[in-house]
Amino acid sequence: MIHKHAFEALDRTLNDVMNGDSCNSFEAFFRGKVVVFGGDFWQNLAVVTNGTRSECVNACINSSYIWSKWKVLKLSQNMRLKVGCRSSDVENIREFSDWLLDIGQGNVGGPNDGQSVIDIPDDLLILNSVDPMGDLIRFDRALLAPLNEVVQEINERILAIFPGEEVEYLSSDSLAECEDV
Repeated sequence: MIHKHAFEALDRTLNDVMNGDSCNSFEAFFRGKVVVFGGDFWQNLAVVTNGTRSECVNACINSSYIWSKWKVLKLSQNMRLKVGCRSSDVENIREFSDWLLDIGQGNVGGPNDGQSVIDIPDDLLILNSVDPMGDLIRFDRALLAPLNEVVQEINERILAIFPGEEVEYLSSDSLAECEDV
């Protein structure tokens, strides 16, 4: 979630610091040093305060001039499928995982110019409900939402469920002035 400018600054800094080194290629990114980054670019966009979608995408490391020289390694097994699941559930989880990957790769929903219509399987839908949001809150432990407004609505609904009075704690980034005793 770091802006590409941070990586580009590291590249320039290493070039400056290592200028007298015996590295024979000034064109080598990170001055020939091995640098390993981990993450999932489908899930972690760079943070651009009040940025548009295109500004967030443009801030990602794979939009940088140094991206073309990187070697991308990909995980080949979903380890979560093997831990804590009954063998009867593994196939259903694998199918769901593959469906999510197909959505992320743009293989579901036809041609895609940034928006696409995706058919959601019936077993994932909440049908015939008077309060679908409430049913989802009672069913799940973690909810993902596409918009901050939806997150705010979910948070308000969940907070209303908790017993007791709501208390707000404020933090401070400076010391309070106090009188000498």
